[in-house]
This record gives sequence, structure tokens and C-alpha cells, in this order.
Amino acid sequence: MNLLEEIRQKARAINQRIVLPEGTEERTLKAADQVLAERIARIILLGSPEEIIKEAKKFNLKYVEQANIVDPQKHDKMDHYINLMVELRKHKGLTTDEASNLIRDPLYLGTLMIKNGDADGEVAGARNATSDVLRPAFQYVKTLPGITVVSGAFIMILKDKEFGNDGLIVFADCAVHPDPTESELAEIAVATAKTTKAIAGFEPRIAMLSFSTKGSAKHELVDKVVNATRIAKEMAPELKIDGELQADAAIIESIGQKKAPGSKIAGSANVLIFPSLDAGNIAYKLVQRLAHAEAIGPVLQGMAAPINDLSRGCSVSDIVNMIAITANQAAGK
Repeated sequence: MNLLEEIRQKARAINQRIVLPEGTEERTLKAADQVLAERIARIILLGSPEEIIKEAKKFNLKYVEQANIVDPQKHDKMDHYINLMVELRKHKGLTTDEASNLIRDPLYLGTLMIKNGDADGEVAGARNATSDVLRPAFQYVKTLPGITVVSGAFIMILKDKEFGNDGLIVFADCAVHPDPTESELAEIAVATAKTTKAIAGFEPRIAMLSFSTKGSAKHELVDKVVNATRIAKEMAPELKIDGELQADAAIIESIGQKKAPGSKIAGSANVLIFPSLDAGNIAYKLVQRLAHAEAIGPVLQGMAAPINDLSRGCSVSDIVNMIAITANQAAGK
């Protein structure tokens, strides 16, 4: 069984409630139908019930009617969500009238459903920009305790099983934060450890990457990684983490033993934390293309509840996989 099937299998067992704000979007509807058919998750579709049913019939989707379909324009909990929005944002001056307009936006409604405990996670972005997906999430769901930064991880599935955890390596941050501070970099490491356990299902061995290994170079960028490693260890003493390490020292045993003798991570890392978005994004794309690796993600991490953003060029399969991943995150929370 490959990793994606394992993720789907775990999702079936935990039966989480995943809200899809883009309920009338074609690929989203087809993905919802497949998820319901395979019992990967319980689905909440936001949108006009009439339009959703019409589109489902148009595409011969047999399971969509099993979803909980909620009309953002009129539903039983609208007043409750409006009051919750005002209570949570009154310090920002949010009025009842403003909340009444916002709650009709499916992206805000989905977020409030999660905040109120009516859904366990959200997947969106097939139709909406990342900033539109994340804005309500930052305002109402916010980040995990002790975490101030949201980041994006990729699970890299390599053909060469020699590396990582039988060919699985988690890369972060590859999607969100351009230039994290040392404390933010530490938070990304801790959040990625949680993602690794919840989704990839193995114990993380985390390498904090740099162009230096254990003092081989002196620079303020090296200092950032050294300090981030220390902070991450203080935040989560139970984690297996080391740095600063060059990439080859992190993943190749013979080089790790030579450059960082005594390190429990060097040469065997299965989680790589990059010092900047430049490095992380470039690295995952190079590995994906040159090594013909499969890149699963980005999985957004650091939020108090899982809210994942899709590429607007995503496929139905991409959405199904992200729903399963989001379910696993929700259970791991």
C-alpha cells in the first residue's frame, strides 16, 4: 500500500467532517462524490442546494446528495455565526451588519463552521486565490498555541528508497513564508514534526539546513539556523532535531558521519527544514523534476484547525488527496 492509499485508509477510519466552500465548482463536486463513495470523509458542501444538485445530475454524480449541503444565503445557524463573528472581532470594530454580509461568503462560513465545532477541516482554492482562502482562517481560526507563523510542507515520495524514511522526506517551508526569523523557523520545524506524524505516519528526524555544517562557515544566516535549532529544542524537547547541517550531511550517512560526527540526525534525516522560502521552493521543484519524485502538498501547517489551499489548476484527484490529508490533520490535532 502506497502512502496516499494509507492516508486515505486512515481518513476512512477517523471519519472527519470536511467543509468544501466551493460547493458548485465542477472538480470539487466530482471530488466530493468520490470521497463520499469511498467513505474517506463526511462532506459539507457550501452553495446553492439547487445548483449543487443540478450540477451533480449533469455530471452523473451519485453520492453528492449524501453530503450536508448548506446554503450560505440562508441556513439555521446564520444568526449564531454572525454573533460569533462579532464577538471574536469586536476588538477590530466588526459590526453586526458587516458580519451579516461576510457570513454569506462561503469562505467565511466554512471558517466559522470550524470555529464553532461544526466541521473539522476545510479544503478550498480550486476557484479562489490563496489570500482569499487564508484571510478568514487567520481572522477566526488563528494559529496553534505557541505558533505565530503558517507554513507549507511537501511530502516528497522518492523513487530511491535509500533516502529519508524508505524514500519519504518532508520538506518545509516550501509555500508560504519568504524569510522566517529564527523563532519563526523554529516554529516551522515544530509544526512540520506534527504534520509528519499525522500524515506521513513516521517519527520525524529533523535537519535544520544551511550552507554550513557545525560551524564550517561563519555568517549571520548560519547563526539564524543555529539559533532556530536551539529554540526548536526548547519548544519541543522530545523532538529529534539537529542543525546546522548541509543537505548532503543531512541525508547521506557517510557524509553525515564525516561532517557531523556524533549527530543522531546527520545522514538519516527524514524532515528537511529550509532556511528560507527561496531555498525550500527551489529544492522541492528540483527534486520533483530531476528525481521524478511525487510531491504531495502544500500541506498548510500551524493553524489551530486544518485549512488547506489548493492550486487553481488542481485535478479531481488532487482535491480527493487533500481532503484525506486534511482529515488526518484534524485527527492529529
